[in-house]
Amino acid sequence: MPGLLRGVARTAVVAGTATAVSNRVSRRQAGRWAAQEDTHVAQERAYAAPPAPAAPPAPSMESKIDQLKELGELKAQGVLTEAEFETQKSRILNS
Repeated sequence: MPGLLRGVARTAVVAGTATAVSNRVSRRQAGRWAAQEDTHVAQERAYAAPPAPAAPPAPSMESKIDQLKELGELKAQGVLTEAEFETQKSRILNS
């Protein structure tokens, strides 16, 4: 009978150890999968297109008029040529 008891005890210890090891492996594996998932999500976010920058606000009409006056003064002073004046004027009016 002592041999039988020893055999049962040994089986119980082996089974308990196997269960503990199996549970630990499962937890570690689940942790690794979660970490991989977090990495994939972070990579997807990194590769996602950044939001388009907001367009600068359109200049007000008063601002355009002031710019045109300054441009006219520069032309009158001889700083700008006629071609440069026309180029800058169209840029201001089309903005």
